[in-house]
Amino acid sequence: MITFAGDALNARNAVLVHPSGLLDSLSALFESYWRMASPISPASTRSGGQTSDGDNRRLLAYLNAGLTDEAIARELDVSERTVGRRISRLQDMLGVASRFQLGSQAARRGWV
Repeated sequence: MITFAGDALNARNAVLVHPSGLLDSLSALFESYWRMASPISPASTRSGGQTSDGDNRRLLAYLNAGLTDEAIARELDVSERTVGRRISRLQDMLGVASRFQLGSQAARRGWV
């Protein structure tokens, strides 16, 4: 049996799945995705308002994990615009034109 609960005003929803074949399938799906997951580095410390190497590595780890700019901004507690600027700065630093190239160069240098 499946029970839906939600608050339309806050767009927060929940699904309660009782023991069933559906629950077994969802658990198996979660476990398969969990095995494929990559760890994301723990939070780094900031130095004098500047972006540290740890912040850059964390940003690259989030990009590598497939997070959107919005999700990365929430994780780093900065604006989406700041995330975009940091990505652009990393692209300039590595002399690349795309996020794909950024990921490739970061991996080549052992940053991710």
